[in-house]
Amino acid sequence: MNFGVCRVSVAPVRASNSDSSEMVTQLLFGEKVEVLRTEKKWLKIRNAFDSYEGFVDPKQILFIEEKEYYHLQSTFFASETFNFAIEEGLPLTLPLGAVLLNLQEGKIHFGGKYFDYLGEAATDTQPKSSIPYIAKNYLNVPYLWGGKSTYGIDCSGLVQQVYKLSGVALPRDAYQQAEMGEVLNFLEEAEAGDLAFFDNADGKIIHVGIVLEDKKIIHAHGKVRIDPLDSNGIFNTDYQNYSHKLRILKRVLL
Repeated sequence: MNFGVCRVSVAPVRASNSDSSEMVTQLLFGEKVEVLRTEKKWLKIRNAFDSYEGFVDPKQILFIEEKEYYHLQSTFFASETFNFAIEEGLPLTLPLGAVLLNLQEGKIHFGGKYFDYLGEAATDTQPKSSIPYIAKNYLNVPYLWGGKSTYGIDCSGLVQQVYKLSGVALPRDAYQQAEMGEVLNFLEEAEAGDLAFFDNADGKIIHVGIVLEDKKIIHAHGKVRIDPLDSNGIFNTDYQNYSHKLRILKRVLL
């Protein structure tokens, strides 16, 4: 089998084939993967959504046939902070953004398995005006390197997930996301839902957040939070200093 679907709430994707290896991203329930090879009982996979590669535990993947892999499509996502599915009488908690493959009449279906879905569902055709609302569902979620769920998330994971729920596919990492869209010359041009990128002393993009109204930004820094944004960068209201230096503003058209 060379194809699969994440069958657990959240699966860590690691840099190498070891439990102690760095988590570089995650798979959410229902995300499809291509299995590239097997290494020491680990699977080297490629995420179908963003082509991100890494290693996962095969026990967290439900293998499917190639034909099903290419036919499995869904525009439905779990839309509440916590959602539930029932698999063979046992509950499974699904995070915001879990993919509800073949959702029909309250049931999710893939790989010969059926899950009774007990949460709310939304489509990926939300307007740009909904981006701030979607992003605020992640408020106070703790920062987690490589995370992209409501159990823990990093800055680029937050941006990717929020845009995904709005029907826009963005790459996984902040420096990749900075290559998308059109440049805005001034903060005054920015609208709610635009992206702000921040660099370090070497000029490398290391952080990203979503612009809100009234010169605010929502971003993952310690936790998902809202802070003031000006031409210098993000002003951390807890420590009363600038936490990130503004590099560029971008608009990704929906």
